[in-house]
Amino acid sequence: MSADRGPRIALIGFRWDENSSFLRGPAEAPPLIRQAFASESSNSWSENGVELDPSLFFDAGDIGTGPGVDMPETIEKAIAHLLGRGLAPISLGGDHAITFPILRAFARKYPRLSILHFDAHPDIYDEFEGNRMSHACPFARIMEERLVQRLVQVGIRTVNAHQREQIARFGVEAIEMRHFRDDLTLAFDSPVYISFDMDGLDPAFAPGVSHREPGGLSTRQALDVIRRVRAPIVGADIVELNPRTDVSGMTAMVCGKLVKEIAGQMLGGTEEP
Repeated sequence: MSADRGPRIALIGFRWDENSSFLRGPAEAPPLIRQAFASESSNSWSENGVELDPSLFFDAGDIGTGPGVDMPETIEKAIAHLLGRGLAPISLGGDHAITFPILRAFARKYPRLSILHFDAHPDIYDEFEGNRMSHACPFARIMEERLVQRLVQVGIRTVNAHQREQIARFGVEAIEMRHFRDDLTLAFDSPVYISFDMDGLDPAFAPGVSHREPGGLSTRQALDVIRRVRAPIVGADIVELNPRTDVSGMTAMVCGKLVKEIAGQMLGGTEEP
């Protein structure tokens, strides 16, 4: 693929984990994901035949919290700015609370939008431990504000009664791991935003998370679901890597692989679905 069109994808990190409910640490992840993505242990080609030339990417750096910083507002404005420049953002978390303000910005550009959400948890509590902005709640906020038309969740394996009520209330398509099939193919009639919580993978593949839930997706299964998405992918986030619990940087490398393959799908390639 020619790289003479200039940057098309923006990488931006959000070093924010103040809404984590169990362990802190995801705020430390963005630099490690970038390092893994650029690692010379692999080459610059995605599996679908796209050379990820550096000129195709704009690195918007990292944004962190501080005194007087309203992070949700800051995140929303940063993503809106990148979208306004014609860039497709891939956001590096941070915990899953970043997704709500990101989608607020996306909804203004894409009034018809679907989310493909990989996670062990539905993250759709009305509130968690008294916090409506918890990383356990972003999809409740997203669906309440009708920021998307469709929410499809893959890899779910810890659903309580309240979450099932929320899933039914908002018409969420939750594909629990007990029902997952390797040939899962998802067709969408709108652009797609991918939100990838690293604990959606089995901890054998991604141990560096705060909430390890055995029985999850393999890296290969997740990549194949993404590869078979039949709609334009217009943005993504990769969240909940916790470097404090990672083993030999294994999970960071999986994050780097996800950036590579999601970017490859966003840019288009030679492989048929």
